[in-house]
Amino acid sequence: MNIFGIIGWKNSGKTGLMERLVSEITKRGFKVSTIKHAHHSFDIDHEGRDSFRHRQAGASEVLLSSNSRWALMHELRAELEPNFSDLISKMKPVDLILVEGFKKEKHSKLECHRIENNEKLIYRSDRSVCLIASDMLMDDVSIPNIDLDDTVGIANFILKNQGMI
Repeated sequence: MNIFGIIGWKNSGKTGLMERLVSEITKRGFKVSTIKHAHHSFDIDHEGRDSFRHRQAGASEVLLSSNSRWALMHELRAELEPNFSDLISKMKPVDLILVEGFKKEKHSKLECHRIENNEKLIYRSDRSVCLIASDMLMDDVSIPNIDLDDTVGIANFILKNQGMI
């Protein structure tokens, strides 16, 4: 499967760009899935619900299913977080997996950057970053950069980078 990442510091526009890219690329007829890495504990379940109660009781996995969607929740308990390739292997085959986060992985990535955040550019220490999407075009970088709001241009870059067009 084709894998392309979106990375950047907090409040750099990653999630908004991911949302726009999924919409743009699926509109072109490609099947897209996403993976998002969270640096904190999160929950997709609600306290008091049956599935929450199953997990609280000690279930290792809880599969929740309806006629609209299904979700499998796996409690790590004392286990280590799965590595990136293990997570990818759990994904159903699609044309493209867009990954938000997982900065240290070696798949091709673009870096979201907002000048106002005053953060160092990640690409300078990560050779897998092949494009910068910023709110201001930069002359002092050694890789291509594009306007953060140019969703069509960014989608074209990703699809070309992955050999999909």
